[in-house]
Amino acid sequence: MNFTEQLNNDLKTAMKAHDKLSLSVIRMIKSEILNEQGRVGHELNDEDFAAVINRAYKQRKESINEFQKGGRDDLVQETEAELKVVEKYMPEQLSDEELQTIISDVIAETGATSKADFGKVMSKLMPKVKGKADGSKVNEIVKNTLS
Repeated sequence: MNFTEQLNNDLKTAMKAHDKLSLSVIRMIKSEILNEQGRVGHELNDEDFAAVINRAYKQRKESINEFQKGGRDDLVQETEAELKVVEKYMPEQLSDEELQTIISDVIAETGATSKADFGKVMSKLMPKVKGKADGSKVNEIVKNTLS
């Protein structure tokens, strides 16, 4: 079953269960997918879908941080609940060990030896881990490995 079929099935299930939260989040995801299809001009593949889901996930994480700073516990709880729904559609993330192996391979491949080579490593690395690892986490591991 592809991601659009899964979303449609989950949408029907949420409608039948009167699950307003899931219904709202799934509709938002479907809307973002349609927007992305219009932007790229073709049907989305799994990698494009992962990018849309990762963007939705990241937006909610950032919102939670901002709501916490503002003392809006009600919005924090609501956004955390939305985040749980989005997480169901997240592609499987790389483990720290898998990520470190890929980073080490790219560093060896590029011949990077210092932090000055950071950009070269990241430009080769990010396409390999796109949608499978958090960019800030990748950034941190690369910096630590190069130092």
